[in-house]
Amino acid sequence: MARIGALALQGGYDAHLKSIARLGHEGVRVRTPDELEGLDGLILPGGESTTHLKLIDRFQLWQPLDDFARSGKPVLATCAGLILAAQVVSHPTQRSFGWLQVEVSRNAWGRQVHSFEATPDKATPGLEDLSLVFIRAPRIEALGPDTEALVFTRGEVVMVRQGNVFGAAFHPELTPDLRVHR
Repeated sequence: MARIGALALQGGYDAHLKSIARLGHEGVRVRTPDELEGLDGLILPGGESTTHLKLIDRFQLWQPLDDFARSGKPVLATCAGLILAAQVVSHPTQRSFGWLQVEVSRNAWGRQVHSFEATPDKATPGLEDLSLVFIRAPRIEALGPDTEALVFTRGEVVMVRQGNVFGAAFHPELTPDLRVHR
């Protein structure tokens, strides 16, 4: 059984922890640097990225989170988590960890009232029929040469991977499908 943490400062961490439990793993709420110790993986959930940044600073998590991701252990960054993991953030610009060579535009899929569900146009084998839930989602505007596009919808990349870090513009935790978490 793996121990998978979810950054639990704000946002949709609880739904991710339920997905981890359904996979038979231990889900751990991460609010302090010490809670990263002994984890096998980490999830940066959706929520509000500027609020996440303020709380990451308040709880002195910036360097411990960066060290964790750069250790090679798997990281899943969804929606606001993708914004935090991106190399470049726009609309407006803000600081980020830069783990993924992507440029993202905040809330570019629309406001809360423009939330929608979709299925992939194209995807890595095994992910072709995912249910994709978009809520104030960031848009992936550009990919670096080391970033692999995994899922597309409406002709645009919505899930990527670079090394041990996966980024999704959608919310896999809001569906019963566990493939992204797996």
